[in-house]
Amino acid sequence: MIDLSNRPLPEPIMETIDAVRDFEKTPLAEQFPYTNSYELMMSASAEFGDTAALEFLLQGLADEPAQTTTFSELGAQVTRTANFLSSLGISADDSVSIVLPVLPQTHFAIWGAQAAGISNPINPLLEPEHMAEIISAAKSKVVICLGKSPAADIWEKTLSAAEQVDSVTQIIAVNVAGMCDPTATLPAGSSLTLHDFDKAIAPMNAGSLDSGRQFAADQIAAYFHTGGTTGRPKLAQLTHGNMAFLGQLMQVYTAHMEHHTVLCGLPLFHIYGCIIQGIASFAVGYRILLMTPVGFRSTTAMPNIWKLIERFKVKQISAVPTVLMALSEIPVGDADISSLTNINSGAAPLSHPFELSFEERFNVEIGNGYGMTETTALISRAPIEQPPGSVGMRVPYSHIRIAHLEGAVVIKDCAVGESGVILVKGPQVFAGYKVEADNNNAWVEDGWFNTGDLGYLDENDCLFLSGRAKDLIIRSGHNIDPELIEEPINSHPDVVTSVAIGLPDAYTGELPMAYVVKRQGSELSETDLIAYAAERISERAAVPKRIDFIDAMPLTAVGKIFRPALRQRIGEEVVAGLLKQAGIQAALSSENEKKRGLVIKVETHDKSQIDAVHDLVKSYIFATDVS
Repeated sequence: MIDLSNRPLPEPIMETIDAVRDFEKTPLAEQFPYTNSYELMMSASAEFGDTAALEFLLQGLADEPAQTTTFSELGAQVTRTANFLSSLGISADDSVSIVLPVLPQTHFAIWGAQAAGISNPINPLLEPEHMAEIISAAKSKVVICLGKSPAADIWEKTLSAAEQVDSVTQIIAVNVAGMCDPTATLPAGSSLTLHDFDKAIAPMNAGSLDSGRQFAADQIAAYFHTGGTTGRPKLAQLTHGNMAFLGQLMQVYTAHMEHHTVLCGLPLFHIYGCIIQGIASFAVGYRILLMTPVGFRSTTAMPNIWKLIERFKVKQISAVPTVLMALSEIPVGDADISSLTNINSGAAPLSHPFELSFEERFNVEIGNGYGMTETTALISRAPIEQPPGSVGMRVPYSHIRIAHLEGAVVIKDCAVGESGVILVKGPQVFAGYKVEADNNNAWVEDGWFNTGDLGYLDENDCLFLSGRAKDLIIRSGHNIDPELIEEPINSHPDVVTSVAIGLPDAYTGELPMAYVVKRQGSELSETDLIAYAAERISERAAVPKRIDFIDAMPLTAVGKIFRPALRQRIGEEVVAGLLKQAGIQAALSSENEKKRGLVIKVETHDKSQIDAVHDLVKSYIFATDVS
């Protein structure tokens, strides 16, 4: 077991695959003794005591006083929350749904709910019907949400959702000072019981769990919503062992660093914000700057972000590519951002040319890792010397396998450099989906999880992504199931069939769009069909931005719709539009390559315009060959 008591260590650990293998020679249980999030959190609370764990800014003004929570206070508030939930009847197998923006209380709620029962973080931007489906699937008895506020409609939506779910009996409102109305009451006739979060937990025991709960690594800690069609939300079951592993792993990965400040602008219902900028950061002893309830979406905080980085001496930011695009447009001015050295990009592909230009402009290193909800946010992690285009190496005690599949059967293991489906196994892999039917084809052979992504390994075991086997649309790091779009569109009487794919976008990576075959003679318009779909799609981010009508869908030899051909078609159209707008003449073609995925090929008529074409397409996530 590595001794981390004398951190910072002189050099980083596990920067090569050989170092990872050496680390694994010590059994996992000896290397990482904690098996649950609560005890790991309490260890951090005791170790880091009166140092700041959280700094919260309500508005994001450059000189705004911050609300500070120390590690001791964090541990106490988590314990108080758990004890209050236990007093409401929540036990180890009971779920608590949490509909909150980025707040200190969100951390108290998430980790307190896991200490009492099972946490179920939910996206506050979802419509009430979708929220209700998730709460119902989790069978939650208690819902914690933001109190009534003119700044958000979370209160109204959550109450509407809770009233639709028979299992819910209690609502706990987080009334943020300066943001919420603490006098708000439940609607007349409601059968629910309302509590004020801060007032309810204040008198609770802060020293230990009243339940006397004994944790086990395989106990479910959280239900994370990962998508699913209407009426059938898909919930990933993460265990206490998953969370404790990630927290202790981060202690090792950061052992060469001084304690420092990280900026959190990611939502805490998202796996990365919750785990990497939650339990993992707490375990390491980082100070986390919570940049307003809406994080990177704040129109007040974002123009001030460089000043906030200077003020709080922020060293690291974790973000999705969309945020990096936005940051690149914000002038640094006279802000001293020399403390900022590292940016972690994830959740969606990042254009390599954009990455290089961003690093040079802001003098930072961007690390690209890879993970998903089902792997507690991490599959591979970027070493300091990261091969260009890769997403790093596997984490210790886990394994990555590249294979060709037929259904859930491996028909071939791929050689080095050969692309195939990415399979993963390890202590960070979840316990499966809550509904057994969702586990069909999720697992391969002896416990290998099928990520649904395509990639290959190089000779140093670094992973490269080359596409997606599953048909998700990734908008600003948010996964959208195409069926969520296709199902409502197909319900229109004039629609024969539809296919939803990602519309390439320089800012979000992809936007949802659909190709539609309509009934012969129909006069259905794009505008009318988008409006029809918008009324029936429960997730705002999934409403298609564009619908193209086509005569017939491209088919494979066995008669299945061939989505890659549609992706090629829209990719060529997007690039053609960019070239036309810039007055550049070129021949276009495209190919779905095994290693790089979709590649748009541009052959310019005037070779002096090659650099201009590269500049036009540098922010798009598809590969481009320009000649």
